[in-house]
Amino acid sequence: MNTWITPTHDGEDLADVYARHSRTLRGALRHHLVDRALAERLPGAPPQRVLDIGGGTGVQARMLAERGHEVTVLDPDEDMLNKARLAWQRYSEGVPGSVGFLHGVGEQAPQRAGTGWDVVLCHGVLMYLEDPAPLLRALARCVRPGGLVSILAKQAAALAMRRGLERDWDGALEALHSTAEHSNLGVISRSVDRAAVLRVLAEHRIQLLEWYGVRVFTDHLGDEPVGEDFDRVLEAEWAAGRADPYRRVARHYHLLARAESDSV
Repeated sequence: MNTWITPTHDGEDLADVYARHSRTLRGALRHHLVDRALAERLPGAPPQRVLDIGGGTGVQARMLAERGHEVTVLDPDEDMLNKARLAWQRYSEGVPGSVGFLHGVGEQAPQRAGTGWDVVLCHGVLMYLEDPAPLLRALARCVRPGGLVSILAKQAAALAMRRGLERDWDGALEALHSTAEHSNLGVISRSVDRAAVLRVLAEHRIQLLEWYGVRVFTDHLGDEPVGEDFDRVLEAEWAAGRADPYRRVARHYHLLARAESDSV
């Protein structure tokens, strides 16, 4: 069984490190690229009921609520949830949607959050698990027939790209032969084979709609802040992340899949 942990990084809580990362160029790009892909598949009305498994500090949830959706964040880290609640309190005035919060691990999502969700998100979680399959099966149970599943994970074929672009040649050579590395959050993370994820989803009649690469051109830029050219960077990353061969060397892949409807 997988164990969700709350690591620290240089004495800091994971929640603090993740919140700071979300404000960097790389973090902001990840959230905006994922949100843009979701916006293409989610109608603005009626509002969709969204379960965000491992939703952390609630950045993606707030973006969805801004478009009117009703989001529940499920996370095992109380510090993450507290940050998400505080951020939502400051952000929520005038926002048409809603964000709620549940404490619990993703493998227990059907018991903690129930089933029948219109949309189930699982972003940046699978790569911290030795075996992603139990979590994938749990999220498959949570989504309703005809509902949408959104998964973001680290791309197996691209682990060495960042090291090479940073001119860390030893690191690049090592990454070419490894599926694991120390992440920027200070813990071990792993690449997650996209085909293997799709096989588990297919077992539950959930089929791929589209997949995107996330951070093709910018993954080696460290903690560079968001600049005035963010919109141009976002457009370049969006265009590249939808096209081969670029999306295949992106740091992450983002896949959207649809649960088959019960109707014939």
